[in-house]
Amino acid sequence: MARIDSFLKLGLAQGCSDVHLAVGIPPMLRMSGDLLPIKFRDLSGTELESYVTEILTQNQQKTFAEGRDIDFSYVTDDGARFRVNLYRKTTGVGATFRNIPNEIPNMDKLGLPSVVRDLTDYHQGMILVTGATGTGKSTTLASMMDHINTTRALNIISLEDPIEFVHPSKKSQVVQRELGTHLTSFADGLRAALREDPDVILVGEMRDAETISMALTAAETGHLVLGTLHTTGAVKSIDRIIDALPSDLREQTKSFLSTNLNAVISQVLCRTADRRDRKAILEIMVMTRAIGKLISTDQTHQIPSQLQTGRHLGMQQLDQALLEAVQRKEIDPNDAYAYAADKQPFRRFVTDSDLAAPMAEQTTSDAE
Repeated sequence: MARIDSFLKLGLAQGCSDVHLAVGIPPMLRMSGDLLPIKFRDLSGTELESYVTEILTQNQQKTFAEGRDIDFSYVTDDGARFRVNLYRKTTGVGATFRNIPNEIPNMDKLGLPSVVRDLTDYHQGMILVTGATGTGKSTTLASMMDHINTTRALNIISLEDPIEFVHPSKKSQVVQRELGTHLTSFADGLRAALREDPDVILVGEMRDAETISMALTAAETGHLVLGTLHTTGAVKSIDRIIDALPSDLREQTKSFLSTNLNAVISQVLCRTADRRDRKAILEIMVMTRAIGKLISTDQTHQIPSQLQTGRHLGMQQLDQALLEAVQRKEIDPNDAYAYAADKQPFRRFVTDSDLAAPMAEQTTSDAE
């Protein structure tokens, strides 16, 4: 057993989501959003580098020795699975281990709105799942992919960096390919996937213009494409795609989005009301003719008003979803206040004195 497994086993026993290892401090656990140290000595550079070297392949050791970060999957002797990011910083080596459950959570367990399930019934087009790093995008996508795998007889090709949830083929055939192991880039993976008779293509991250362009092509030519962006909100996600491509393709991209973008799901991860877990809260935009016209005429700033009036289609603004979750006592109101764009409706729910003081000052200032 690799020595690093002891820290990972302890983290799992405590119910943490991430284990952080860095030179000069003890191992840290991410518990319900908070980063807490375990009772252990500060890690030295030599010690930590020896720990991580034990779990690297020769190719990974070579890549890391060249000064590059590494993303990979790691499975302990006990069968626990982790997504790992290994990096160097000013004081030495650092590593983050994200726990990946062996069981893929279904949509009901995640508490996802029913419209998310409905979106998986599309036969072509693009669905984006967006949000900052660590907001549960991969879990939401895995749940959607598992639903398709369980209910439809399709060929699903998943391009990931690295492979996180493992999807055994059920009613569908699932082909999972990993960047650096099976692919040199997401764009190359997409190009190959189009020759592999796909019905559904999952793109782990649409991080550059070439990948975005290939994903748009795949969606436009009769495939269902699921992808992620590190953006917050439907408007910023749409603007990000338009701005990522060359200016001479701007009109073409807007036209594509207005006709082939099925939905944008943007999420944040809030502590539950008892602060023992975390729950994804979603902003959801479903494409309509009105939204398509706003995109094609450079009026994406008006999309939020469409989300407000599109409740019957399953649409919701993030602030709206946060407030309803607070009122149902599902999430910590202090987290909701932090994530809300318009904080006024959340003020009466806040219990954190550090947040309450600035609010009181603002109220006094407003009164003056």
